[in-house]
Amino acid sequence: MRYRELLSLIEEGENIEVEFKRKFSTHDKIAREMIAFANTKGGYVLFGIDDDKKIVGVESEKETTELVKDAALNYCEPPLEYLIEYREIDGKEIVIVRIPESTKKPHRIQDYKTDLDITNAIVTIRVNDKSVQASKEMIRILRAQSNQTALKKYILGTTEKTVFEYLSKVEKISVKELSNLVNISERRASRTLVKMLRANLLMIHTKDNGEEYFTAAV
Repeated sequence: MRYRELLSLIEEGENIEVEFKRKFSTHDKIAREMIAFANTKGGYVLFGIDDDKKIVGVESEKETTELVKDAALNYCEPPLEYLIEYREIDGKEIVIVRIPESTKKPHRIQDYKTDLDITNAIVTIRVNDKSVQASKEMIRILRAQSNQTALKKYILGTTEKTVFEYLSKVEKISVKELSNLVNISERRASRTLVKMLRANLLMIHTKDNGEEYFTAAV
């Protein structure tokens, strides 16, 4: 990364693709941040930068690098790919960790299970300037994206038509709302909305608190 590019990232502040860390905290917390970037659009974790953009530097480039490596390889499942660079600003060392968007979504916190447990797995995504835990719906979507399983032929049933009728009046719908609307389980409502999204009939939106809702695709 060029010096001016780094200064520009710092000046813009934290966002969907940038996270500041004064120092390495815990493996679990850093793994959650890295997983969120890998599961979303990719991004940067800048060590040695405070939340207020103040440049504080890291105490040890080597130690920070080893801790990041350990978090990426041993605290993430599947292990994460990343690139690491070093820059000096005003005599202070900055560690730049770039996490590309993954082709192996969804990544989760290491739970030592052979298969993904959609109910209990800790999967994070990036929403604006925060890393939040993904819902079951988002996990299903991430998995479908990774497997490139878009639904090209999808027959609309009664439930799907009800979704469109509801959206024509209130513009958005949640899993719980669909469940109550047509008197089906939330699990079935979730699967229906995810299938409609995979068929490019709906769009999903995530609030800062992690809550999600669906709207009609533009």
